[in-house]
Parts: sequence; structure tokens; C-alpha cells
Amino acid sequence: MRVGEGPGVVIAIVSSSLGGTAGAVTRYLVGDADPVTLAILRWGIGFACLLPVALLRRVRWPERRDRAAVAALGVCFFGLFFILYNVALGFTTAARASLALSTLPVQTMAVGALLGIEPLTLRKSAGVGIALLGVLAALASGLAEAPPGAWRGELLMLGATLCMAFYNVWSRPFMRRSSVLGFLTLGMGAGAAALVLVGVATGRVAVLASFGPAQWIAGVYLGVAGGALAFLLWVLALERATPTRVAATMAVNPLAAALLAARLVGEPITPDLVAGLLAVLAGIWIATTESRRA
Repeated sequence: MRVGEGPGVVIAIVSSSLGGTAGAVTRYLVGDADPVTLAILRWGIGFACLLPVALLRRVRWPERRDRAAVAALGVCFFGLFFILYNVALGFTTAARASLALSTLPVQTMAVGALLGIEPLTLRKSAGVGIALLGVLAALASGLAEAPPGAWRGELLMLGATLCMAFYNVWSRPFMRRSSVLGFLTLGMGAGAAALVLVGVATGRVAVLASFGPAQWIAGVYLGVAGGALAFLLWVLALERATPTRVAATMAVNPLAAALLAARLVGEPITPDLVAGLLAVLAGIWIATTESRRA
């Protein structure tokens, strides 16, 4: 690991843990609201938390020439990615969906190499390869205990993760020319606005009127911890470490998701899942560390 990247990796681990708990909460709410409404709830509350902070701190916003691109990244990530994310959680368990999401390091590494932004190394390739094999083995061996049609959710999650991989790689130049909070707030605001337009046009936001206290508590947690805080930490990590090393921490996401989902919705923690998580954690360690000689 390059000097100075350690804090970025630690911040990313905290962010990924919060993201895992948000997956479990989404799984809890998915029976009460459709994917678009859940995304509106998460990013509408998240944006409402970030905007006052950004204004009070007088952050440096993205330059005029960058604003359209930052907004487009926000719509792609906070809009498209999280609609697919919520749809996927309607088909499979929070832990299995999060395992599929933990392929993010592989996809980020591939996108970074494809765009010539971050070169591959043998150690990083070995680490993410071990993590990926752990994910695939856990999903395949646990398929008998999974919900019917779970493979659809996991396939959707794999496709959605590609959106996040491009976001990881493309976001760093824009953050350097503005600020972390300014970049995040503009992108999240664009994504939330697009979601609200879709929700109002389709009438889906009306379901929020039927929420009880338990659903609103879960929804507020989703927006504050799983939205504003998790992604503020994520972009702070991207500012301090390479996209592949930040993405490698996504492997702790399934662990947090499984532990909370077991409590909220009674999802089992199977030996296959534990074995896959151990392989993923080993892959993280290999991918995010380099020998002194290297």
C-alpha cells in the first residue's frame, strides 16, 4: 500500500459497513415500497442532510465545465444503480446480494485498467481474484437454501455494480478540481431530483403515506446512515486511496448485511456464506497491501 493510503482504506471499510446495514434495512422495507420509492427515500433524505452542511461550510462546488458531467454521474449512480440495487434485493437475501456487490473491486480494477487510470499489478489481481472466487463459491454452494429465483437478483446486482465501478474511477478528477462534499452533494442532488421526477410521474411516492413508525425509522436510517454518511465517507476514501483499494473494502459489506438481516428479517447465516466472506476478506488483505520491496 502506498504511503498515506491507509486512512483512506479504513474510511472505506466504515463506509462499506454502513452500506451493508443499509442493504439489510432495504431488504426489510422492500415489501412495503417499490425500488424507485426506496431510492427516493434514501437519496432525498441523504441530500437533505448534506446540502445544509455544504452551504454552511461554503464548500467549493464543481467548476462550471464539470457540472453536467458530475450531475450525469450522480444520476447514473444514485439513480440507476440504486434502482437496480433495490430490485435485486427483492429477489434475493441481503447477504447474497451484498456478496454479488463485493465483486466491485474486480470491476473497478478492470474499468481503471481499461481507461488507463490505474495499472494492474500481480498482487492486486491475485487479491481480487481470491475475493471473486470466494463470492462465486458461496453463491453457488448456497443456491439450494436461497429464495426461488435468487439468481436473478444476484445477476442484477452484478450488472448494477458496473455503474459503481465507473463512478469510482471517473469521480476522482472532479473531486480534485472541487471538493469532496461539493462533488457529492451536487451528484446526489441530481440523482435525487431524477428519482423524484420519476416517482411523481408514476405516482409511486404515494406509498410513503402508508408507512408506520417502524418503516419511517428504517427509512430515516437508510437516508442518514446508509445515504449521507456512508457516501460522504466513500468519496473521502476515494480522495485518499486508489479506486481499486477503496473498492476492495466492499467485501465487508456482506458481513454487515448478513448480521443485521439475521436480526431484522430472520435471514440465516450459512456456512457457505461464512466461507465466502473469509475468502473475500483474505482477498482484501492481499489487494490492499504491498510488500516494502514492491
